[in-house]
This record gives sequence, C-alpha cells and structure tokens, in this order.
Amino acid sequence: MVTENEQKVYEALEQLGIEYTRYEHPPVYTVEEAQKYWKDIEGAHAKNLFLRNNKGNKHFLVVLEQSKSADLKDLSAKLAAGKLSFASERRLNEHLGLETGAVSPFGIINDQKKAVTLVIDRTLNKKKSVNFHPNVNTATINLSYQDFEKFLKNSGNQVIYI
Repeated sequence: MVTENEQKVYEALEQLGIEYTRYEHPPVYTVEEAQKYWKDIEGAHAKNLFLRNNKGNKHFLVVLEQSKSADLKDLSAKLAAGKLSFASERRLNEHLGLETGAVSPFGIINDQKKAVTLVIDRTLNKKKSVNFHPNVNTATINLSYQDFEKFLKNSGNQVIYI
C-alpha cells in the first residue's frame, strides 16, 4: 500500500517528467539490512544521514554512496557548520516529514521552509542511476542520476557537493 508521503514523491517525479522503477521489500532500517534486497537493483545505493549543527539552527541531509562512512568532524570542517551530530527523530519529522529508517533526499519535498541543505557525495554523479527510499522504508526507487539532479534543482533547497 502506498502511503500519502510516498505518493507525494511519485507525483513530484511525474510532474517533472522523471521516470523511475519502484521495488517493494520488507521494512529496512539500515544499509546493512537493505543490502539483501538491493542485490538485483542496478545503480548506486545511498546512505542518507540527517544532521544538525551544535546550535540546532542548521540542518543537513548528507547523501553518501552506501559503502562510505561519514567522518562528522571532517564534514563539519568542510561545511564550516560547527560541530555536527545526528538530528533527533523529532527534527527529522519536523523538517522532512520522515521517520527513522526512511531518510531520503525525497524528504525535501516536505521542507516548506527550505531549511535543509543537501550534501551530495560527488562520486554519485559518476553513476548511471541511483536508488533511494521514496520516503518510506518498504520500497526503493531507481532513477537516472541526471533525473535525480533535475529533482534536486527543482527543490529550491541549497545543494552542496563534496
């Protein structure tokens, strides 16, 4: 069953003329859990981290190629954001309308204030296609990297490549 939050993703993609393929799977909460369902899905898979600075006045959605680990100290320096830490589930829901386990760049469709900065792993742009949760952790959608860029540009949120 498609949730309202998931349907918003499909409507946004269709409005932009973006083609995608949807894959259903049981709920997953970590990259490790998801890997067994990704084996037949081509393209890059991502790890999505929702972070905040120490003052709590800046929020970042970091999208990394799934095999990479995030060095928060290094990331803090690169973004000149002060000390970074994981944001609470309350903040995740407040800014992106998402729950833990469903963190996705598509959550920015719920960011009415455009308060979240997307931080995208530059190596993803070398991939033909990418895969993300459509704001739920029971599905994965595949789309071309070029179309992902189109979605990002249309979002109105600041995007930084690292």
